[in-house]
Amino acid sequence: MFELYHCIDARSFRPLWTLEELGLPYRLNMLGFPPRVLHKSYRGINPLGTIPLLLDGESRLTESAAICQYLAARHSPRNMNVEADEPGFADYLNYLHFGEATLTFPQTLVLRYRQFEPPERLQRQVAEDYEKWFLARLRNLDSHLGRRQWLSSERFTAADISVGYALLLARHLGLGGQMSPVVDAYWQRLESRPAFLRAQQAQQRAAAEQGIPPIPAPLTGRTG
Repeated sequence: MFELYHCIDARSFRPLWTLEELGLPYRLNMLGFPPRVLHKSYRGINPLGTIPLLLDGESRLTESAAICQYLAARHSPRNMNVEADEPGFADYLNYLHFGEATLTFPQTLVLRYRQFEPPERLQRQVAEDYEKWFLARLRNLDSHLGRRQWLSSERFTAADISVGYALLLARHLGLGGQMSPVVDAYWQRLESRPAFLRAQQAQQRAAAEQGIPPIPAPLTGRTG
């Protein structure tokens, strides 16, 4: 039984989605955002105070893309994981990390300086600059996806979950209308997957059961 600490539609949605894709049993512990402020005792479990945190026996993981890779490698070799001897291995690793390091990172700065900082520390120019930064990097997907349905090895993998979360966050930020037709079609394929829908339902259900507000403020797309 895996144990996942999660905030609604935060980076921890990546491992939640992965668990649903793989059909693995898990316990979902919901936290309000930011957990390091609203749940002081959580630092006793995760000194970083961030989400996600995945517990698997003695193993503890706190990086969302790494958790996806860990679960796929252990429970879905040559399916959701791409092995080193497969032709798509380079694309797999590249886009697995591209989703977090290149696409999600600038959006967290947009969130911070447009929404999360106190009024006197909000920085409109910083938010606008990183929004443009994100959209420029998003164009990397156009040529790649123009030739294929998924990011690697002609199949859905953990790399698609990594990039897919960044697109989910972009839609929460109101950037969905600026996606190209190719990226928008890719997003529609992702959000229609049964496991994606189950993960969305699971977090809302668990939030209601555990007394966590079902619609976080100010945005559902938040990071921790």
